[in-house]
Parts: sequence; C-alpha cells; structure tokens
Amino acid sequence: MHPVCLHDPQEIEAYLRRDVELHLYEIGDLDPFFWPYTTWYAQRAARGVEQLFLVYTGTDLPVLLATARPQGIDKLCSLLQASLPFLPRRFYSHLSPGAQAAFEEDYRLESHGLHYKMALRDPRALDAVDTSQVEQLSSADLDDLLALYEAAYPGNWFDARMLETGMYFGIRLAGTLVAVAGIHVYSPHFRVATIGNVTTHPDYRCRGLGQQVCARLSLELLKNVDHVGLNVKADNAPAIHSYRKLGFVKIAEYEEFMAELK
Repeated sequence: MHPVCLHDPQEIEAYLRRDVELHLYEIGDLDPFFWPYTTWYAQRAARGVEQLFLVYTGTDLPVLLATARPQGIDKLCSLLQASLPFLPRRFYSHLSPGAQAAFEEDYRLESHGLHYKMALRDPRALDAVDTSQVEQLSSADLDDLLALYEAAYPGNWFDARMLETGMYFGIRLAGTLVAVAGIHVYSPHFRVATIGNVTTHPDYRCRGLGQQVCARLSLELLKNVDHVGLNVKADNAPAIHSYRKLGFVKIAEYEEFMAELK
C-alpha cells in the first residue's frame, strides 16, 4: 500500500460524513481554525478514499486520530503501518480497538485508558437543567480558567485560542470560577462540535455544576451545529451518568496511548 496525503477538505469531508458521529473530531478539524495544523493520510482506491487518519500538530505534542468501525480495522492498521516512516517520533493517539497493533513493533505504547465516544441524541433533555447561574467566558477570563484547571484538571488539553470561539461557559461562586465546560472542536461551517475541558473544582463537586455548564454549552452549540459529541474515560462513571441524563449516548469505544519510537 502507498499512503497518500490529502489536501482537499471536500474529499476528506465526503469520507468522514459516512459516519458523522464517529468522526466528529476529525470533521471539526477541517474548519479553518484547526485546518492549518492538520495532516491527513489516506488509502485511496478507484471509488475514492477507503480509510484515513489525522495527525494534529496544533498542540505541543502531536495527536494522531485513527478511528474506524470494527469492519474497517484491518484496512486502518494497514494504512497506519504503511505510514510509519512519516509519523513523529513521539505522539499522543486516539485509536479504535485493535488499531494499536500497527505500532506495537516500532513504538513503545503507554495506555491512557479506554474511552467512550458519546453523541447528543436527545437534546430535549437539556431543557430540564437549570442553567441560570452559568455565564459565558471570554479571553478576559483566561487567568481564572487556568487557575481552575491547575486545581481541578492539571495536564488537560487546553488551547487558549479556543476561548475566542465564545463556547466556554462557567459558574462563579463568591466570585471564584468553580466549574467550566468548553469545546475541543467547534465548526459552524461544518455543523459539528465536541465538548471538552470540562471540570469542577474539587471543593464544589457533586452539586450538579458540571451538568449545568454542559447543558448551557450544548444549548448554545445547537444554535450553530447539528451534531454535538464528546469523549469520556470509560471508568468515569459519574461523568457518563451525567452525560446520559443530558441526552448523550455511547456510540463507540477507543483507547488513548502515548507512543514513542523505540
């Protein structure tokens, strides 16, 4: 197999739209806000793209997204193996079950756990949540947001540019930011968004604050997009329960790995 690099967003989108909920992150990365930091590797046949994966370089550590349904794992593994000479020496990865086999001979893999992909299927559930104390955040709130992440979610994947989207929402109690929900990708053009960087200060958990900020964020996103999704660690039962109450359902599993060339 000879992998090819794709440079046409329309060609990439046509493939990803075959399974929108599985590929929400990748579709969002087609947006001009993220596109300059993307490299797309594909297997192309006479009928068009048969499989692809993405390397995103908009963060300090490159992130490789390689997702497929079970029937497509063999083709995905073949594409990944053929692309090994072009990959970074060190990267973080989101891999559908079985895809890690493509790296095991050449890379040291450190698992960061099984995760679920969830998609918002019942937005009516959002209306049952009181979001009256939730406020929209902006770049002016960056210092407060970073302080909250340091206390509640150290090491999270946050890009300060994302505040420019206007899609970060928080709750302040006694003037202190104690809960937040934001986005990982957001594209009104492609009509998709994924929720991320959600956390509540340890002193204020189990009060439903996370559910409130996620509900407000989801309602705002739905004004401009058709599909909202998120990723959550499979062993985070409280978060999964909360997301289900908001109308999200599990649509796939994947595992996160740190990969470093041997």
